[in-house]
Amino acid sequence: MKRFWKIVTVEPAEGGLGIALDGRPVRTPGRVPLALPTPALAQAVADEWSAVGETLDPRAMPLTGLANAAIDRVAPDPAAFAAGLAAYGESDLLCYRAEGPEPLVERQQAAWDPVLAWARQRYDVTFETTAGVMHVTQPPATVARLADATAARDPFALAGLSPIVTITGSLVLALALAERAFDAETVWAAAHVDEDWQAERWGEDPLATEARLVRRRDYDAAVRFLGTLG
Repeated sequence: MKRFWKIVTVEPAEGGLGIALDGRPVRTPGRVPLALPTPALAQAVADEWSAVGETLDPRAMPLTGLANAAIDRVAPDPAAFAAGLAAYGESDLLCYRAEGPEPLVERQQAAWDPVLAWARQRYDVTFETTAGVMHVTQPPATVARLADATAARDPFALAGLSPIVTITGSLVLALALAERAFDAETVWAAAHVDEDWQAERWGEDPLATEARLVRRRDYDAAVRFLGTLG
């Protein structure tokens, strides 16, 4: 799409705040009005539209994309979307530890144990951990309470949470970030303990490095998105 507008404004809209291009309201790909729940998110999305050059590139508008997802994908059935995210709690990254070498085991413990300790206290749950990759079943109460914590979020919060869950492979890390128990850098580092260990030992692979940069871009956008929700 070529840029056809000159002025981007934030306007009152049913259900929140909308974005207008030369006075015409922006709609989602599903043709639903783009109604945003907070002034901070509305301004951030407006800034993305203002920054468009000659041609619109959706990859340069991640907050707009997440807002579209919240409205078109999540809002029609938030319970089902939340259940998909909650399933990560049944095989959370933090519960699968290396058998060795000892420095890696210690590094995982240092990064992951504080987050599990927070979740135990926050949700009154217990976790089963294992050394290796064989599946370990989590207590039903743990799975249920993490699922409840996920389902309690509105469609916009779920849309922002989703990339963090999938990129880190950890529902617990994502919830800890969403509840501001740990900052974004700590969560990112915890999710990449194993990858960083391998890179230190064997060197970085250019393709892996490029993929990581893409994940980091998407992660940072999701963190920003959540931050605008209050």
